[in-house]
Amino acid sequence: MQKEELLYRLGIHIRKLREEKHLSQKDLAISIGKDQQSIQRLEAGKINPSFYYLYEVAVGLKITMTELLDFNAKNSR
Repeated sequence: MQKEELLYRLGIHIRKLREEKHLSQKDLAISIGKDQQSIQRLEAGKINPSFYYLYEVAVGLKITMTELLDFNAKNSR
């Protein structure tokens, strides 16, 4: 799998998890000390987040890292 495709799938998964928690991008961003544009870029697959950034997102969503990284082909384009 190409890097771009993997980041895209991760972003789609994060957006789905965030929406399931009824959080806006801004709500999530504020809860983890980021700006809304950063979350927008993450969900669009435009950035390659660090491990710590992903950890912060998991904490903000109140989920485990395993849940955050458990995405598959059904999230594909």
